[in-house]
Amino acid sequence: MKTLIKLIGGLLLLLVGAAGLLILLSWEPDRPVEALKARWALPPSQFVGVAGMQVHLRDEGPRDDGVPIVLLHGTSASLHTWDGWVEALKSDRRVIRFDMPGFGLTGPAPDSDYRIENYARVLIALLDSLGIERCVLAGNSLGGQVAWVTAVLYPSRVERLVLVDAAGYPFEAQSVPIGFKIARLPLLSGLMERVLPRSIIESSVKNVYGDPSLVTPALVDRYFELTTRTGNRKALAERFRQAGPELPTERLSSLTLPTLIVWGGQDRLIPPALGDRFQREIAGSTLVRFEALGHVPQEENPLLTVAALKQFLAQDE
Repeated sequence: MKTLIKLIGGLLLLLVGAAGLLILLSWEPDRPVEALKARWALPPSQFVGVAGMQVHLRDEGPRDDGVPIVLLHGTSASLHTWDGWVEALKSDRRVIRFDMPGFGLTGPAPDSDYRIENYARVLIALLDSLGIERCVLAGNSLGGQVAWVTAVLYPSRVERLVLVDAAGYPFEAQSVPIGFKIARLPLLSGLMERVLPRSIIESSVKNVYGDPSLVTPALVDRYFELTTRTGNRKALAERFRQAGPELPTERLSSLTLPTLIVWGGQDRLIPPALGDRFQREIAGSTLVRFEALGHVPQEENPLLTVAALKQFLAQDE
């Protein structure tokens, strides 16, 4: 009996030691924003004071474009997710993108308000600061939800709408990135603020790609380092805590502006069937589905997806 007790005690010590070693090896404190700027805020990045934050922004293309294109990223992403689209558009169009509150180099909102309506208010404040009256507004995932909510609440500010695998409807995911799962659990999210294995970020990014082999170490570096920007991990948990009830999707039927809906056929987070639902609710909207792509089609294959945007923008010109 004593031998069994010693054996069990020894195993428990090994387990505790292994857990401690894992935590030690995965210890990842916050990175100050100043330490991240050298890699992730290269020109033409700038920081603009809006709603008590220094918002990380890139504003490219001809300034005489009367209706700029504004791009909104999704949860745990950053303005860099639109690099491919901007490269293809900026020779002819003014293109503006920024890190939304709680993400990227912008970091947490001072009031910790991550409701969709507040994201829309921050967007309008940013447009006001840039002197932009109307825009083509495009968003992916969370950014897509912010885009259509902005179009509903501030219709005079949005000339055209582009929804890329947009959030808004209730859904049952086929697969949720592990990072999102952890951020939704209070005990684990608190631990994640200090302990974050890079493998969790890699797995999460691969989860939202139709072809995970396209996820490079450099891409994982970007997501990993910007996730650890001071305050972002806590902000992510707070965003999930505040999610819902949002602006009712019944308001979508009030939209009458030209709308393009882009969806990845391999999206395992927000089901492709919801793209059809957006199309039914928004009168006259156009749906383009890319069967091989996942939840971030603009990032996974920018050249293919931006062609659909260009065709949409050329209509009625």
